Amino acid sequence: MGYILVLPEFGLVADPIIGLVTTAGESYAPVLEQVAELEKISEDLIGMLSGEGNFLASFPNREGVLKIAGSVTAFWYGMAIGLLIAGVVVFGLV
Repeated sequence: MGYILVLPEFGLVADPIIGLVTTAGESYAPVLEQVAELEKISEDLIGMLSGEGNFLASFPNREGVLKIAGSVTAFWYGMAIGLLIAGVVVFGLV
């Protein structure tokens, strides 16, 4: 019976008869380690959307930095858009 190579560097093969991805005599450990790392990164991205907590790679005791950074960014974007609109109105009236 033939197998289809899925990830040859990790020894993963697919059995086309039963539709199962399995190992060809090797361990799942490297794949599981990479999946765990991707889970940490995705949880960090989701956590950034809430504004609570801190980044995965940030320094300790920086829990409130996301809310402050978001408010500063919103302030500067508001200033830029407001000044653009004010400039259009002023130069449009002259």
